Amino acid sequence: MLEITRIRAEKDAIIGGLKKRAVDYSKEIEAIIAADEQWRVVKTELESIQAESNQISKEIGLLFKQGKTAEANAAKEQTTVLKEKEQTLREVVTEWERKITDLLYQVPNVPLTTVPAGKSEADNEVVEEVGSKVVFTGEALPHWELADKYNLIDFEMGVKVTGAGFPFYTGKGAKLQRALINYFLNEAEKAGYEEFIPPLLVNEDSGIGTGQLPDKEGQMYHATIDNFYLIPTAEVPLTNMYRDVILPNEDFSIKITGYTPCFRREAGSYGRDVRGLNRLHQFDKVEIVRVEHPKNSLAALDEMVQHVKSLLESLGLHYRILRLCGGDMGFTSAITYDFEVYSAAQERWLEVSSVSLFETFQANRLKLRFKTESKKTQLCHTLNGSALALPRIVAALLENHQTPEGIKIPACLVPYTGFEWIK
Repeated sequence: MLEITRIRAEKDAIIGGLKKRAVDYSKEIEAIIAADEQWRVVKTELESIQAESNQISKEIGLLFKQGKTAEANAAKEQTTVLKEKEQTLREVVTEWERKITDLLYQVPNVPLTTVPAGKSEADNEVVEEVGSKVVFTGEALPHWELADKYNLIDFEMGVKVTGAGFPFYTGKGAKLQRALINYFLNEAEKAGYEEFIPPLLVNEDSGIGTGQLPDKEGQMYHATIDNFYLIPTAEVPLTNMYRDVILPNEDFSIKITGYTPCFRREAGSYGRDVRGLNRLHQFDKVEIVRVEHPKNSLAALDEMVQHVKSLLESLGLHYRILRLCGGDMGFTSAITYDFEVYSAAQERWLEVSSVSLFETFQANRLKLRFKTESKKTQLCHTLNGSALALPRIVAALLENHQTPEGIKIPACLVPYTGFEWIK
């Protein structure tokens, strides 16, 4: 959520920056400023009445001591009237605060100057491409056929037990899944991230804190009786560990990681885009999250990008990095880098990670702050990234490392799988 003080001070710059998202938010910004002005008028009136009421209350005691009972009672009647006005104004102030918050929820984060303007993925910038396309001597099978051939994943059983998008991993497929999770967690630990196992359900405040609510209700599974939400990513519970927290000083760099299943209701397109592991409603992911001082957040973003690069290179996958345009970025992001691996059998790119900097957008919702040297409080910056999301990584591993003899397991995973080949 954008800070109201920033909107007041940088109105034109914010409106201009938001145009990178290919949407004009000038009306929303003007509405926020107008509501804020009304709130300030009422707030000033309330404070004036409170001050007058407090002053009269002090005088009442003196009047009674001086034996001026009639004047004291008259003053008491006056404070009663003022208290009624004060209560009415408090309600008006609260209502304006609610309106302002609702308006702020409608405005996304402002893209950084380095973010390209654009409407869709067609306007994203390719920052880097590493590796080359695999050349097969024979026919290249897509991962769903390889999964069936080697008894790795049972999609039909998932449909029977739950529905489409909820596969069973079996045999070496299950072991590969577990190996990837352990490998990613261990690599995160080596990079200085502290591991947590968070809850898989969160409350509404947590969804609001990281920006999933009220923007993405339709994409989340909702346990209505308890008003809990199944997490779409470990980012939500991990970041919300720091909701309503004031860090004691400026010397901090918080790095946390966690593995969770993730749940997303989002409906996909049809055909090969959702075939097999390409789009699931339940999938596994290792997430990395950082809380940083504003002056360090860009360096932290670069570190996270380098961390994801190292994972993909160790797996021997052909990948590219995209800097997302304003129109393709998430609502809460100030800048996002997407990682895509090339699916050799499907002959298409598959997204496997997003690494994002949110600046103060999440921290403002979370009330996540730190104390400066002057003992004032300032909002932190938050970041998160997938390191990595498993389904499409598994798809790319199966497809890109297939041979006539079987599927070759990358050397970095062998200590975790206990086998070098899937045959």
